[in-house]
Amino acid sequence: MQEQLKLESRAIEQIINTFGRLKEKLNQIIVGQELVIDQVLIAVLADGHVLLEGVPGTAKTLMVKTMARIIGTDYGRIQLTPDMLPSDILGTSIYDLTTKTFALKRGPIFTSLLLADEINRTPPKTQSALLEAMEERQISLEGKTEALPDLFMVVATQNPIEFEGTYPLPEAQLDRFMLKIVISYPQGDAEKQMLRNWQDGKYDRHTPAIEPVTTAQEIVECRKQLRNVKVEDSIIDYLSNLTMKSRSLSDLQLGASPRASLAWLAAAKAHAAIEGKDFVTPDNIKFVAEPVLRHRFILTPEAELDGVTVSQIVNNLMRQVPVPR
Repeated sequence: MQEQLKLESRAIEQIINTFGRLKEKLNQIIVGQELVIDQVLIAVLADGHVLLEGVPGTAKTLMVKTMARIIGTDYGRIQLTPDMLPSDILGTSIYDLTTKTFALKRGPIFTSLLLADEINRTPPKTQSALLEAMEERQISLEGKTEALPDLFMVVATQNPIEFEGTYPLPEAQLDRFMLKIVISYPQGDAEKQMLRNWQDGKYDRHTPAIEPVTTAQEIVECRKQLRNVKVEDSIIDYLSNLTMKSRSLSDLQLGASPRASLAWLAAAKAHAAIEGKDFVTPDNIKFVAEPVLRHRFILTPEAELDGVTVSQIVNNLMRQVPVPR
C-alpha cells in the first residue's frame, strides 16, 4: 500500500514538473492569456483535441507553433481553403516510374501537433478527412490503415466574426474536440508587455529557435500517469447527473453526449493533476465545464431568439445539480 502511494506521488510530481515548465515558458511568450494556456495544457495532458476560436491577431497560430517548439515535437500546418480536397490533408498514392509501383505520399496530417487553420473555411467533405484521425489516431488510405504518432493532437482555429465563405462544422466533428477554447484580446498591462516584447525583438522571425523544455515522450508518459488520479464514486455520480440533466434542459435541442462526459472526466483529471492533486474534486469538474460543453450544446430556436447564450446555460446547469459533500 505504501509503495502504491509513493508511485502515485511520483506520477503526480512528474506531471507537475513537466507541465509547470510548459506553462512558465508559454506565459513568457503568449502574454495575457493565462486561462487559455491552462486550458490548452489540460487538453495536451488529457490527450484531447482543441477548437481555438478568436478574432484575427490574437496569437492562435503562435500559440500552437510555440507549443510544438517547447515540446520539441513535429509540427504541421494546414491552411484550409474552400478548394482543398481530403487528399491535401491525408496524402495520396503516387506512381513511381523508377520502381513501377505506387507509393504513398504522406500528407501534413502525419505529424504530432497539427494546426488546422481556419477549419470552417473548407467544405464538409474536406473537414471529414480529420474525423477518423481525431477519434482513432489513424487514417484509412487506398485500402490501408496508417497509424499516427503517439503524441497526435489537432488544434483547429476559426474566426467567430466572419461568416461569408465559411462552412459550419457538423456536430459529429465538433463532438470530437475535447475543448473549445475562446481566446480574446489581452488586457491592459498584458498588451503593454506584448509591445515591449516586440520592441525587444522577441517576436522577430530571425531570433534563435525556442529551446524545448520537455519531450514528446515525457508528454506521452504523463498521459499514462493520469490513471493514478483517483475519482470517487460521488464525483462519478455528480458528473453523470450533470450530463443527463443537460439532455433535458428546455433551452437545448442537444445536450452532452457520452463522448462529452468522457472528455469532461479526462479534462477534470488533467486539471487536478496539473494543480498537484491525485484526486478529482467538484471544482475540477466546474473549471473545465464550459470549454467541454460550449461547442456541444445546441440551443433551441426560441432560446436563440430570447438571446440566451451557451455560457448562461452552462452556469444554469451547474447550479441545478447538487455538489457532492
